[in-house]
Parts: sequence; structure tokens; C-alpha cells
Amino acid sequence: MNSAPRIRVGIGGWVFPPWRGVFYPQGLPQARELAHASRQVTAIEINGTFYGSQKPASFRRWHDETPEDFVFSLKGPRFVTHRSDLATAGSSIDRFFTTGVLELRDKLGPVLWQFAPRMAFDEAGFAAFLELLPQQLDGRPIRHVVEVRHRSFAAPSFTELLRRHRVAVALVDDDNYPAFETITGDFVYARLRRCVEGEPTGYAPDALDSWAERFRQHSAQKGHDCFVYFINGAKVRAPAAAQALLQRLAN
Repeated sequence: MNSAPRIRVGIGGWVFPPWRGVFYPQGLPQARELAHASRQVTAIEINGTFYGSQKPASFRRWHDETPEDFVFSLKGPRFVTHRSDLATAGSSIDRFFTTGVLELRDKLGPVLWQFAPRMAFDEAGFAAFLELLPQQLDGRPIRHVVEVRHRSFAAPSFTELLRRHRVAVALVDDDNYPAFETITGDFVYARLRRCVEGEPTGYAPDALDSWAERFRQHSAQKGHDCFVYFINGAKVRAPAAAQALLQRLAN
């Protein structure tokens, strides 16, 4: 984390049948899809960890099948975030980090904690939740990012809490939820959800140009690592969008 800032761009997951014959070459075995995807983008956000525990062997395999400088972000389990009393989430958080997550080793990126749209901001409850998040495990720093979707979180006290705990807030490009653009951690985490099927690169070229410039500024001028994922929308276009953004960032 002390190296030069990086901009990583990727997709959500890698198992998606409509990508076969489009993003994945025709006839590519499903067992080779992660190896292929991880050589076309530079990061993947794993959604399966939101719904249930994965096996340590799976994390080891994902580590071994991907390039040396690849990164996975993980969604924290819903059993942590979708509860009425966040202060009681400690045992579930601890359990999550003992399921093999650390088998990703140097490829473990930020952990995303996504909250339900109906959950309003409660300062005491959210402060208690942030206190439960481990800042490091086995000598490895752990980065955390929250995705909140209720407008009540647009409060100075929420921003101050995140800054105090060095936790980022996800920048979500979505028609349905408010965008929280304040930088509260030492990195930027963006979830871009407006891909359209009629656009070959998901986002229009001028929009991709704008996003590329924005992330360049965060990285080069402000020293922030950036993690950018094309999520949902017309998901079939997400890989093309990620590749188009990476191409712009390489120029």
C-alpha cells in the first residue's frame, strides 16, 4: 500500500452466461473463465461472499489462477449489514475473516460493506459498526468501504465518522440511489452501474473519457489508489466498458 497509486478497473464476478461467446471465447471451458477474465481486466469484485461463506480452498485457487498484480474486492456478508442493530455484528465480522479470505494474500483488495436501501443513518449504531472493522489482520492492512443508499447518510457526522476510521464511501453511478462523492479514506472505490446494451462499450465514449480523467486526477494529483467496477446495468457490456476505460488510462 506504500507503492505508487494504482487505478484498477474490473467487473463484478466472472460467471455470467451471456458473456460466453462475447467476452469469453466460444468454447472456453467454464473452469478457465477466471484465468481469462483476470487477464483482460485488473480487478474483480466478488459478490458471492455477500450471500454465504466461501471455502479457503476457493480463495487459494482464485489467488493462483490470476496474474501476480491482480486484485479481488470482496463484498462483506449480508448477515453483517442487513440487521437492525449493527453493534451486534462483531461475531459475524470475525467469522467472515476466518473463512479463508486471507488466502488471497497480496491480492486481497478492499472489503465492501453494502447496506440495504431502507437503512437510515443512525450515528451511534454506525459508529459502533465501524469500531468492529479490523484495521489489520496477520500484519496485513485491511481496507474497508461502505455503500450506503439512504439519503439520510448525506450528513456531516457520517463523513466525519468515516474519516475518523479511515473507511471509504463508495461512489455509485446509479439512477436509483444518491451519489456520495466525498473522499473519506485513502482510496477511491467506484461502482459504475449505467451500462446500456445499445452502447458497444457500455458507457458512451465521452462518458468514459470523463471517468478516466477523474480517476487520473485522484491517482496522480491526490495520491489515491482507485478501484473501479462496472456493475449491473446492462451487465453484458460490463467487460467491454472496463476494457475501454483501461485503454484510456493506458494512453
